[in-house]
Amino acid sequence: MPAPSLLADIGGTNTRVALARNGQVISGSVRHFPNAEFDSLEPVLRHYLEETGTETPAAACLAMAGPVREGVGTLTNLDWTLDTATLAHATGAGTVTLLNDLQAQGHALGHLPSEALFSVIAGPPPRIQATQLVIGVGTGFNAAPVFDTPAGRFVPPSESGHVSLPLRSDTDMRLARFLEQSHGFAAVEDALSGRGLVALHEFACIEAGTPEKAIPKGKQIMAAVAEGDPLARAAAGHFARLLGAVAGDLALTQLPFGGIFLIGGVARAMAPYLSEMGFTEALRDKGRFSGFMEQFPVTVVSDDDAALTGMALHLQALLALS
Repeated sequence: MPAPSLLADIGGTNTRVALARNGQVISGSVRHFPNAEFDSLEPVLRHYLEETGTETPAAACLAMAGPVREGVGTLTNLDWTLDTATLAHATGAGTVTLLNDLQAQGHALGHLPSEALFSVIAGPPPRIQATQLVIGVGTGFNAAPVFDTPAGRFVPPSESGHVSLPLRSDTDMRLARFLEQSHGFAAVEDALSGRGLVALHEFACIEAGTPEKAIPKGKQIMAAVAEGDPLARAAAGHFARLLGAVAGDLALTQLPFGGIFLIGGVARAMAPYLSEMGFTEALRDKGRFSGFMEQFPVTVVSDDDAALTGMALHLQALLALS
């Protein structure tokens, strides 16, 4: 039997590693590693290969939360720089490809189990080869269109989390000024991410005249939302509305008649609250194009390892061309 391929999904907080064969993740091979316990990716991969007894993988596909150019990338929220040459040496793989993590997520669409999909906005059946849009909300924020072409699937890279946060109201302007205190620019990721949720909670407290004594973590905020805490729910409301506005802008840019897919830990945590907190209304609040926006269904993906599925499929297609 040929050697398996190596997959690694490197996020800002954790790295998920697995083995794949024939375009499928090998059952039971997925391992999660906290990035804080390692000083670079190479030790993570070596540890995994030793742990699983995999001597030399046939090929390797790596996806990272940051921009990739000509086989080199630096993670946006982690001080790691990756390049295919170094990773080939570390793993022994003859073929190594490096993707942005949202590209990997895009390659997984259409290959995920139905139980991993949670509908937020229902819509018409997707058209044949219709564009899809994947939006990742976790440690950071990013989005990428997914094109199915006669030559195969194409998912271009993107860094959508670092564009300007949309501003519509006086409250939005105050929020932007609050977020600008960090580094002089209010980007989408500064509000729509794990740390963004924390910032929105701090902003909600300031707006209410009750500044926080201790800044809670995202999980604590979401627990407070479930308990009905008014300040936590105000933060979640800001989050849902802004996410809807950004998703709507991206939808008009890409026209994803095949659907919008929200993925990532923060997206999953917010999923039960999006509809009640104004997500749909904000997504469709596009003036004379509001009715047009009803054509875009929105689904939350609950599979935390979906990127590994996408990488396995992408690597299989890449090897078939070589």
